[in-house]
Amino acid sequence: MPFSDEALQAIRLTLALATLSTALLLLMATPLAWWLATTRSRWRAPVNALVTLPLVLPPTVLGFYLLVLMGPDGAVGRLTTALGLGTLNFSFSGLVVGSIVFSLPFAVQPIQHAFEAQGTRPMEVAATLRARPLDAFFSVALPLARPGLLTAAILSFAHTVGEFGVVLMIGGNIPGQTRVVSTQIYGHVEAMEYTQAHWLAGGMVLMSFAVLMALALMKRRVGRVLP
Repeated sequence: MPFSDEALQAIRLTLALATLSTALLLLMATPLAWWLATTRSRWRAPVNALVTLPLVLPPTVLGFYLLVLMGPDGAVGRLTTALGLGTLNFSFSGLVVGSIVFSLPFAVQPIQHAFEAQGTRPMEVAATLRARPLDAFFSVALPLARPGLLTAAILSFAHTVGEFGVVLMIGGNIPGQTRVVSTQIYGHVEAMEYTQAHWLAGGMVLMSFAVLMALALMKRRVGRVLP
């Protein structure tokens, strides 16, 4: 059997983490991307920079500050402790928070670009038909942004699956709780178990290739549909 019970456990945890993080990211990123695409506020540039920051920050730096924030002396840690939730470090919930923060630009940017590509005319036409802004958003803007939403979902899922630095910093490598595929590979390499590492790493390579192919096919399909 190519995968041990530990490896299968890590795979299941990774898929659960990526699925939940992607769903939450889409819920958070969509209104944020709409605001960034349409606002003229002076806060647009700093908010956009803050959203993009994880792209340029080393994962260990981001993971370190999340570790501090979610620790017993951090602002988030004190809040969750006061709510009776304890601290989020070294838990699955902490991994979800870290994954959302680190993958946020991969969700926001494709959706933002899709909204910007629409221009203002679709919403103006909807307004002339007496559609309320919220109705127009859900019936006009959101359907037109479907390619961006699909791209965001695929990239967010893949990025969460492959993340290592942030996961290791805030989650450690606890079997059954925070040990995901990337940290499982790290553990195999440390133990010089290269055969097991090859199986998991090869699976990651195939998944990454599939993601790139899916994006390419989706863009090709959209290109045929759009005038």
